Amino acid sequence: MKVIEKIHEAAASDPNKVVFSFEFFPPKTEGGVVNLLERMDRMVAHSPSFCDITWGAGGSTADVTLDIAKKMQNTVGVETMMHLTCTNMPVEKIDDALETIKSNGLQNVLALRGDPPHGQDKFVQVEGGFACARDLVKHIRAKHGDYFGITIAGYPEAHPDAIGSNGLATPEDYQNDLTYLKSKVDAGADLIITQLFYDTDIFLKFANDCRQIGITCPIVPGIMPINNYKGFIRMTGFCKTKIPAEIMAALEPIKDNEEAVKAYGIHLGTEMCKKILAHGFKTLHLYTLNLEKSALAILKNLGLIEETSIPRTRPANAIQAKEDGENQERPTEDMVVQMA
Repeated sequence: MKVIEKIHEAAASDPNKVVFSFEFFPPKTEGGVVNLLERMDRMVAHSPSFCDITWGAGGSTADVTLDIAKKMQNTVGVETMMHLTCTNMPVEKIDDALETIKSNGLQNVLALRGDPPHGQDKFVQVEGGFACARDLVKHIRAKHGDYFGITIAGYPEAHPDAIGSNGLATPEDYQNDLTYLKSKVDAGADLIITQLFYDTDIFLKFANDCRQIGITCPIVPGIMPINNYKGFIRMTGFCKTKIPAEIMAALEPIKDNEEAVKAYGIHLGTEMCKKILAHGFKTLHLYTLNLEKSALAILKNLGLIEETSIPRTRPANAIQAKEDGENQERPTEDMVVQMA
């Protein structure tokens, strides 16, 4: 089922219902994949509307991503969205990936330009491939009609390529980025998930600006809980994300205490979501970094899940989850919404 249809159905059944979703990235080892699938199984027991799995920079995780996506849909039993990027992907490879997930019952794709391959500073269009996400969206629609639900990335602070050394995009570059976002929607996308942000006012302005230029599809805020100080600084630096002064002031005294940082991250994520929901949004997307405790704690604080969940009915071949600790594999930059 398409994610956009699930979002519309939830709104029709209960206008006050809030739905949430989780993002994961492909681990580098077989053991990591096993641990991730077990974690997914536990988290999916809380009934997210969907889960998505990222596509490594330059197609570096293509085979693992495809395999995990199939297992998410058919073994874990959750509506699955697979990222698909243009980096190092001629059209033949893109078509193979789409046919593979289609044959396994997946109907949802997050269409992205993709980050430059590791070791390169700039995105380069591969021969026989696409230059941007808009071209990928057009191709999917031309090749598969309405079969796929297509999601695209939105950038509340403008695309990182448009952000200058001062940490800001010029008004002109910001407006150009919005115009390009609308062109992706007009090309056939039906849902927007945003890049991570930590200033909720910036997100709310972005959403309003989208509406002002005629973007009418749902806009889902992407929330990344702070789990680790160094990882937070690395990720926000890579994404050129603004960090409000009050957040840095709160983190500096505790930056070497990982449990304190994680507790603050849960508090901050909860407060951000409360403010967003208070402005009428009914969808939340959590970048889990393959960790479950912070994401679930935020949802519990919001009253969206209970501390214990009723066991769900899984497919007959569903994996048996085991209670294990947090997956300690550290995230890298390609594990979030990749470049448009």
